[in-house]
Amino acid sequence: MRLDWMYWTVPSAIFFSAIFLMICGMLAWEIISPTVERTGFLKIPTTRGTRFFIGLLGTAYIHLAWIGLSDWNLWFAMPIAVAWIIIVMRWG
Repeated sequence: MRLDWMYWTVPSAIFFSAIFLMICGMLAWEIISPTVERTGFLKIPTTRGTRFFIGLLGTAYIHLAWIGLSDWNLWFAMPIAVAWIIIVMRWG
């Protein structure tokens, strides 16, 4: 019986490590300063964790749209994605 294992590349390991570290940072932030629900431009009551999740989903969609609609290098989508997650976390 042969099992096909996923082989990690350095970029994918860095990506998932960064996500893990951001979640750990969010946990520490929540312990130090508990969140309060608020309504921003998303027009739904959100907590810090909800905005973080929406921001991560948005960055994934930005990158997928970039891949599907553009021939440019994917690294050019990174500033747009970072700006999106900062905007959602701050004013979302």
